[in-house]
Amino acid sequence: MINFVTKFDNKSNNLGFFVPEEQLTLKSSKVDQNIKDKVNKLLKTIDKNKDRKKIHSFDIGDNQKLFIIIIKKNLINFQLNNLGGSFRKLVSSNKNLKKISFLLSDNLKNEKLSNEEVISEFLYGYTLKNYSFEKYKTKKESNSSVVINICVDKTEKFNKAFQTLSFIKEGVFLTRDLISEPPNILNPKNYTKEILKLTKLGLKVEILNEKDLKKLEMNSLLGVGQGSASETFLVIIKWNGRKKKDKPIAFVGKGVCFDTGGISLKPAKFMEEMKYDMGGSAVVVGLMKTLALRKAKVNAVGVVGLVENMPGANAQRPGDIVKSYSGKTIEVLNTDAEGRLVLADALSYTEKKFQPKFIIDLATLTGAIIMALGQEYAGLFSNNDKLCKQLFNIGNSINEKVWRLPLHENYDKLMNSKYADVQNINYSGGAGSITAAQFLQRFIQNKTPWVHLDIAGMAFSKKASNINTGGATGFGVRLLNDLIKNFYE
Repeated sequence: MINFVTKFDNKSNNLGFFVPEEQLTLKSSKVDQNIKDKVNKLLKTIDKNKDRKKIHSFDIGDNQKLFIIIIKKNLINFQLNNLGGSFRKLVSSNKNLKKISFLLSDNLKNEKLSNEEVISEFLYGYTLKNYSFEKYKTKKESNSSVVINICVDKTEKFNKAFQTLSFIKEGVFLTRDLISEPPNILNPKNYTKEILKLTKLGLKVEILNEKDLKKLEMNSLLGVGQGSASETFLVIIKWNGRKKKDKPIAFVGKGVCFDTGGISLKPAKFMEEMKYDMGGSAVVVGLMKTLALRKAKVNAVGVVGLVENMPGANAQRPGDIVKSYSGKTIEVLNTDAEGRLVLADALSYTEKKFQPKFIIDLATLTGAIIMALGQEYAGLFSNNDKLCKQLFNIGNSINEKVWRLPLHENYDKLMNSKYADVQNINYSGGAGSITAAQFLQRFIQNKTPWVHLDIAGMAFSKKASNINTGGATGFGVRLLNDLIKNFYE
């Protein structure tokens, strides 16, 4: 629990102080002189020893600790998030900690951010690192019961700044939860039930089942789920924060709840990770929750295709040709290139139905993007330079980085089919992520500004990071929320 208070508890068992690196002194009238002297003595030792650590911990009594957080004046958002995450890791290693009373030094300054933003970004990183998914463990291991009281002059400003980031955190945690669920639990039907829970926040949810999808001739999406006992759905989530006549912005997510590869079966090793293949849809759902929580002044629509790709008796075969919602025919040469088939119908439907200002789709689409960018950048493909620049700059400031790769008509030749309008893979080899994006672009038919984010390397991680304990990351929720907040509200 995190609280902002106006009175510093000098008698608290555990004390913490935020001090500026440029002036390693604690200045405040709210702290007892003997404590101030003790802290300043420690700061002199740190300065003398040229100790570059940003977080210092001292034992000042039996089961009593003193923490010093050193803040550089030019730290930006993600650096403060990382610092907060590192502090959470330190706190987790001290099982006896129950409460910490923090104080900001009066000489704390940042060149770009207010003190409210500095502390809120620090705490945002702290809370992100605090996440754990232990729903199916009989014995819980996490320790999230530490109370942090932060003494500030104006609690209203700090509460407001932190609440904004808390709303993003709620969206990130929902995304992580959805991705972490086992595939026997989060099948397409149960996924729709989870999305319906968001209606209590003011979101409007419409669910199209297989009967509806057949009427709409969404055969590209339906074909993916042919071999599964689970039904296929398209779910539309709406947030109206402005006048109804205002065009919405749209987000489309790939929701393959489990991907065996279908008839083009994947190897057994690491196939369990394919429960993550609905990561793009989870980002869309998490984003929509954040927008509703903070009552964003924007009209937004999220569209997710929910399906399971299985090698059943009725499964789609390599060589099948399907007619998509757009009217274009697709030759399915590889049933493991199913995400683009899901998105093809979802993109065309979203563009035609809602005529949005722009569309951003997210998908764990290709292994090739991991080969190209590793787990540092999401691949970005677009027909719009403005959106690209906005996302690139935001990504760098919050460490949800994106890197633009090319789209070019010459790549279309690699996706032209001999027997249909387009084929779903490039048999010539190379440019796997680019040709996948080139395929998707064909289903944006009215020149709507569009961005495709391939998040295959970013949706989950096998190793922990500064603000993640490993597993689902929630990458994309803040990126898209900040895009909306900075440019479209």
